[in-house]
Amino acid sequence: MNNLSRKKFLFSGLSLAAVITFFKWKSIPEKKKTATAKFLTQDGKLVEIDIEKLPLSKKVIASKEDVQNWVKK
Repeated sequence: MNNLSRKKFLFSGLSLAAVITFFKWKSIPEKKKTATAKFLTQDGKLVEIDIEKLPLSKKVIASKEDVQNWVKK
């Protein structure tokens, strides 16, 4: 049985640590792009909101006339 010298032992340990670190660093999940929706505010600004943050209620709050006349001229 061959005895490893201290230099070979340290070199193999550092190599193994570098390989493990590389694969852990490589496997970090990339930030996923979330779907956004564009909305116009009452003061005329265009904003983007994540779809995940929107409420899922399907109640109609405003009537058709309210939507057509909401901008004050």
